[in-house]
Amino acid sequence: MTDGFAGELSTLAFAFVLVMCRCGAAVMLLPGFGEEEPPVMLRVGVAGALAVLLVPVVAPVLPALPAGFMKLSGMVAVELLAGGMLGWLARLVALALPAAGQIISLMTGLSSVLQPDPTFGAQSAALGRLFSLLAPVLMLATGLYALPLGALAGSYAVLPAGGAIASGELAEVAVRAVSASFALALRLAAPFVLLSTIWHVGLGLMARLVPQIQIYFAALPGQVLGGLLLLVVLAGPLIHAWLSASSDALGVLP
Repeated sequence: MTDGFAGELSTLAFAFVLVMCRCGAAVMLLPGFGEEEPPVMLRVGVAGALAVLLVPVVAPVLPALPAGFMKLSGMVAVELLAGGMLGWLARLVALALPAAGQIISLMTGLSSVLQPDPTFGAQSAALGRLFSLLAPVLMLATGLYALPLGALAGSYAVLPAGGAIASGELAEVAVRAVSASFALALRLAAPFVLLSTIWHVGLGLMARLVPQIQIYFAALPGQVLGGLLLLVVLAGPLIHAWLSASSDALGVLP
């Protein structure tokens, strides 16, 4: 009886470790949970709670405890990769908003090459930082965080625990996700890009017609003021468009 209990306990522990690996890797990257601000212990607690909830649900599809250490290590690596991939796909959706902020800052003249941004590794952009803080807040306030969390359970139907992951399909999914994130950022910033292009074409014509005027110093205050006014007008529709696109993108996760 003791041997049977020990065997069941080891099987349960193995199942919890596999699920915890996938949940932990996902939570470390999920928007709203994987930010720099929340403490590590909070994220570990969320991952542990998710693992406890998922183990009874996915236990029938989990593999048996392997006999060799190398096989066990391979299963753990696959689970970490699967969870990290799921969290990274959700993170790309959230990154579209701060990326749009970076583009808007560049178009409105608010970017500074003297202050690098640690998040993107590029020139500092106040709007990009603002939107990077706004994205997780909107995720948590609107309930969008539940979509990638629900996808954790559904991911076991697409990526079985301990099974092999096709590298070709993984690369194709990654390329499509990155292109979709950049496309969403450009769509969000499209009005600013269009008006900024028209503005700079007009400045170029004025510089040719009146070369004595220092066009840059004369036009920069108007560019910044006009960009901020346009942002005030379009902030609501921009956020609504991002929420709608994020809901669609997160809804197609497994």
